[in-house]
Amino acid sequence: MEHFEPINETSYLSVPNAPIYRKIMRLFYREYEKMHFQLYKEDVLELLRMDEEFSDYGMEQLVQDLDALVKWKNLTPIQDPGRVYTIADYKNKQYRYTMSEYAVEIERLTVRLENIFVESGNLSTNFFVRLEKSLSDAPLMEHAGLKEVNEWWSLLQEDFKRLNQNYQDYLRDFYSGKTDHLMKSVEFVIHKDKFIKYLTDFVQELQHHSKRIEQILRKCVPLVEDCILEKVVQSELDIPHALLEIHGNAEASIRENIMGKWNSLKGWFLDTKEHECECKKVLKITNDVIRSIIRNAALLVQIQNWGISRKDDYRKFLELFLKCENLDEARRLSAHVFGIQKIEHFKTHTPREEDDINHSVYEEVPDEILLKPHTRTYREKKDRRGFTDKSLEKMMQRQSYLRRAEQQKEIVMQYIRDNRIVFSEIDGVVSEATRTIFLQWIAQANMNSEKLGRTEYGQVYRLIRQEGSCVLNCEDGQLKMPAYIMEFK
Repeated sequence: MEHFEPINETSYLSVPNAPIYRKIMRLFYREYEKMHFQLYKEDVLELLRMDEEFSDYGMEQLVQDLDALVKWKNLTPIQDPGRVYTIADYKNKQYRYTMSEYAVEIERLTVRLENIFVESGNLSTNFFVRLEKSLSDAPLMEHAGLKEVNEWWSLLQEDFKRLNQNYQDYLRDFYSGKTDHLMKSVEFVIHKDKFIKYLTDFVQELQHHSKRIEQILRKCVPLVEDCILEKVVQSELDIPHALLEIHGNAEASIRENIMGKWNSLKGWFLDTKEHECECKKVLKITNDVIRSIIRNAALLVQIQNWGISRKDDYRKFLELFLKCENLDEARRLSAHVFGIQKIEHFKTHTPREEDDINHSVYEEVPDEILLKPHTRTYREKKDRRGFTDKSLEKMMQRQSYLRRAEQQKEIVMQYIRDNRIVFSEIDGVVSEATRTIFLQWIAQANMNSEKLGRTEYGQVYRLIRQEGSCVLNCEDGQLKMPAYIMEFK
């Protein structure tokens, strides 16, 4: 009974909550076709809420449904360490979800039951040649018969569909967990050159053919959309479609299907105002795969060389350093041995002795900066020498404060005449400290219903407001204020 065990991946098609599960998986499949292989739960919820039936669908319910699909192995969760900023984020386990191989084929089965073929993905460039030839024959279809037009359209769409599916399947392999593990294995180093050559040839052919197909499309788009697509619709209508005829919407459905396929073909090779073409996305993803292969191979080679003893190499380098005649020669040898990829540049706020741009940093006097460890357990050493007696300093500060307060009191008292301060009659320039005291007295009296207040010198006063306003000349400008009078008891 080999290979006849139950297929858990199809469970979501028949459970009571199947409509929601199928909607989620269909969204993943549509995004997979756009090469969005990994989605966050926030992205899935946003796409679901575009449907009016899911407007009240919540994040908590989505997480439960995603967990069920993970349990059935339809989705593979990949923890994203780049989105963890707090301990709470780590506990919540921020996941990206990607479709499993079974899930892709199951969704493809549900979308196209009548025309299924399962092949291994490849990056064949023959489809570009065939697409280019078919599009070049587009002007000939203007005067061709409906049967010939239908054959031309079927061949064009079949080549485009095979191209689209093959590159999706092939490139997706590089984003699966198995391939990622394989690329990090030592055995992969042997095959990396073969992979790189295969991908590089595909990139070169894609660049070559996509440019030519783009030029052909730009020339024939008006002709195809104005004339040929109508003939394609008519040719399809000549073919009996039982279900469509029963529902009475044959022409509308066929027209929508044909226009959708044509727009997909245009979107593959032509940029729009909103999105760049799919061809450029394929180039970017392929280049990323090549860089990933090279990076992983370099790391594997480096790991293999970690166990090699370099004692003799270091001894030889030390001998070369000892033989250096000057500092410049030693720097060149250091750059040759250690490279420059790990150099870090630090800027200090210490002023330079000379501002000449040609003055080398090696000619500057070095600065000493105390560095402290960035660890939570680090504590500075406590000074156990005891406390310094600062009684004399405190006494001097107290006397200085009292002296300034007494001087300020004498200045303020000069403005009191006949037990009153009339602000409109002050002619001289008022200092900033005196103005602050006046404003404090005015604010204190205004907070009292009887307009009474008490100064810090123990004097009781009453605030009287006259009609109009006055200008108080201060050291830092002129203060326009109501014409107040302070009457002291």
